Amino acid sequence: MREPELHLSPSPGDEVKTTTCYMCACRCGLKVWLKDGKIRYLQGNPAHPVNRGVLCAKGAAGIMQHYSPARLSRPLLRTGERGSGQFREISWDQALDLLTGRLRRIRGKNPDKLAFFTGRDQSQALTGWWAQQFGTVNYAAHGGFCSVNMAAGGLYTLGGSFWEFGEPDWEHTRYLMLWGVAEDHDSNPIKLGLGRLKARGAKIVAINPVRTGYGAIADEWIGIRPGSDGLLAFALIHELLRCDRIDLDYLVRYTNAHWLVLRNPGGADDGLFARDDEGHPLCWTREGAPARADAVDIAPTVVGEVTLPDGRRAVPAFHLLAERYLDPRYSPDAVAGRCGVPAATIRRLARELAEAAFEHPVRLPIRWTDAWGREHAEMVGRPVSFHAMRGISAHSNGFHTCRALHLLQLLLGAVDTPGSFRYQPPFPRPVPPANHPGKARKDDGTLDAVPLGFVHGPEDLLVDADGVPRRIDHAYSWAYPLAAHGMLHTVIRNAWAGDPYPIDTLFLFMANMSWNSAMNTGETMQWLTDKDADGEYRIPFIVYADAYASEMVAYADLVLPDTTYLERHDCISLLDRPISDADGAADAIRHPVFAPDRDVRPFQSVLIDLGARLGLPGLVDAEGRPKYRDYADYIVRHERAPGLGLLAGWRGEAGVLEGKGPPNPDQLARYLEHGGFWRGEIPEHARYFKMANRGYLDWACKMGFLADPAPIVLQLYSETLQKFRLAAQGHGPRQPPEAQRERVARYFDPLPLWYEPFEQAQLDADAFPLSAITQRPMFMYHAWGSQNAWLRQIAARNFLYLHPDTAAKHGIADEDWVTVESHHGRIVVQAKLAANVQPDTVWTWNAIGKRRGAWRLDGNAPEGTHGFLLNHLISDRTPDGGYANADPVTGQAAWFDLRVRIAPAASAEVVQPQFPRLSLGEAGAEPLRYGAQWRD
Repeated sequence: MREPELHLSPSPGDEVKTTTCYMCACRCGLKVWLKDGKIRYLQGNPAHPVNRGVLCAKGAAGIMQHYSPARLSRPLLRTGERGSGQFREISWDQALDLLTGRLRRIRGKNPDKLAFFTGRDQSQALTGWWAQQFGTVNYAAHGGFCSVNMAAGGLYTLGGSFWEFGEPDWEHTRYLMLWGVAEDHDSNPIKLGLGRLKARGAKIVAINPVRTGYGAIADEWIGIRPGSDGLLAFALIHELLRCDRIDLDYLVRYTNAHWLVLRNPGGADDGLFARDDEGHPLCWTREGAPARADAVDIAPTVVGEVTLPDGRRAVPAFHLLAERYLDPRYSPDAVAGRCGVPAATIRRLARELAEAAFEHPVRLPIRWTDAWGREHAEMVGRPVSFHAMRGISAHSNGFHTCRALHLLQLLLGAVDTPGSFRYQPPFPRPVPPANHPGKARKDDGTLDAVPLGFVHGPEDLLVDADGVPRRIDHAYSWAYPLAAHGMLHTVIRNAWAGDPYPIDTLFLFMANMSWNSAMNTGETMQWLTDKDADGEYRIPFIVYADAYASEMVAYADLVLPDTTYLERHDCISLLDRPISDADGAADAIRHPVFAPDRDVRPFQSVLIDLGARLGLPGLVDAEGRPKYRDYADYIVRHERAPGLGLLAGWRGEAGVLEGKGPPNPDQLARYLEHGGFWRGEIPEHARYFKMANRGYLDWACKMGFLADPAPIVLQLYSETLQKFRLAAQGHGPRQPPEAQRERVARYFDPLPLWYEPFEQAQLDADAFPLSAITQRPMFMYHAWGSQNAWLRQIAARNFLYLHPDTAAKHGIADEDWVTVESHHGRIVVQAKLAANVQPDTVWTWNAIGKRRGAWRLDGNAPEGTHGFLLNHLISDRTPDGGYANADPVTGQAAWFDLRVRIAPAASAEVVQPQFPRLSLGEAGAEPLRYGAQWRD
């Protein structure tokens, strides 16, 4: 009998192309299988360094993102009232002529009247540079409401940070702590890493109010109360100091632990580092004399007050650290009640950290030379790693909490050693990074630097002579000095209020600011539509660019339709948000797998075209002709500095250089030949101790990551923060206004501190006894993922999840309707009982709830009837109304400070509040299918 013919490995299609996914921040490698010229299948690229072939639900569902009925198809000009969704289609020439005329007038009078703010785009190396060419200080990116506490907390401490700038040493870690980690960002690399840890038997501890995703597979879940992570970190530090379980050799070698801090209460130099005549920091040797702190082969003291030869008193920075955190107020017994973590558990965690770090050092037989020329026969490290994300960042005390975690790492000697947290190139950077925010306009109208940067002291703030903010979002002001990503979440209120001045045009890209990216959604929609006494909109003109008919489209005067990620070039650049790993630098591209079937254009190319029409320096040549054909041409030919472009691979005319080199006209072709990405290996002897490894520092200089190979000193104690405190105390030429002196002095502590999140501190705890937070589901990413037809089959609505004990206390049963009230608002939603949350917290999935009529979903889609946002409850101001609901150091939005009360509600048909249905079109009621034509 003849056996049937079996096709064990059928081809998914008749052609395959490689590109980069855009369904979350991972930026994984994709293989796009085509059949008959259409997508047949999306597969992870096994050769790609980010995902190594792994693809998640989001990535696989990119097919339905590309074919989404919510895609915009032509430029739109508003015809009805703003917010009505009434538009007429216009041509691109009409749209660009209109916008060019408006922007030319603005630039001629005052470029700051343009507020250009981008959301979750991945092209900030272009958009920030474009804003610099235009000359506006009013540019920001999404990070201000997402992760700036994480970035700034790390960059001002380690020269790097968690999230996209570093990773655990997955190969050697024995003990991993996940602090506030959700599953939507960087998910495939984390999943791969966690799998390796589980296979090796390493311990994983998840610290999060909610146990989902990664926490569900952790060996231990610590159900902490929101906003108290910093206290837990300090209690662990207290125990390590008390038991003398710290790595002093590491601290003296790589940090400023031994640097002398002046003690001169009331003086202009109090709290600054003692320095010699050439500005070098000093330490005190055991021989009883001062010495340069960076000298080789000295034996410095780390505790004890000394008197310098000039009579000034000083103590080592470590002395101040020990003095603070050995205080009984940071003991496990003292903090347990606030954290919701038993004191015995805290003490055990400290013992486990110390045991893993000091009883099981990792020794790699790799010779290396440090930055001072000393040769080492091996690399010795501490196998303790931390990873942290928005759960600790999105609080009004998040900056100092991030610093507290880094402090804990440093005390264990667990930063960039074998087994510990590791930097990903181009990090580490000097502390703080060298680039200051742009503030002055040159003769050609451009800013002296890109608008976003890093403040080194009060002199870098963007304030006028009276201390009034110069930026519409108040970033880099005395209220939020280290706002390194800007403050997207404040721009609409401030533009509506004309604070500090009225703007002319608000230009938004991929920022759904009227809905899931808005704190205070109800009032935000009112601000977008409010008019003055003359009947004119208080925000005169709003331009919005996006690929989809989101809620924000309805509030635009001019809509510029973007492409999908499979229809355009993109650059995942080392100048922007890198995809490197700890052993190598990497970047990548996207390219048009398909030509658009609609009258849409890639936003980046539109921006370049717009800049050329305006004649912006850098975008036109000496004769005024466009310098770049489109974004692809810009990617290849633009140089940020001689030899330093957006892509690091295949540089130079022959394409044989990497890192730095002249432009290569065939560069994009080389990327496509190599799967759409480039990766440059760090030499083996340079992969650890990057902050002080001569091999790495020289390699980083050659690649263009660093300007010089000086070692990077890790900062236990921040002199930058102390400079602000001194200004608040009346020292220096630039001081805060009287009303803000106390605030600056309190929160600009050079050592990490903990304080009650503002919303809880300013409200009656009995009136609002519960914390309310959102979690990011692994299968969705921001709003655009939750309109995806395939991902909607996983979840098309959400519930308010609460612990069974909490539900019983309030008389709530499973799937009851409940009212949830904050000091700011009220919602009515359906509850679900779940024991994976600590009892003082309620939670839900983020970004699933939609406004009816948005995203071209059916008017009765469950996202609009049973899906909801906690955003309706979150105020954009603190309860006392004094400041933005944000961290006082960086301005990060404090999404997770929300306090609520709950009660049973009458049975309901739909969630509340409901807003008038938008008229942005519907896809139709028939099922949305794709690929049925290829079924056998």
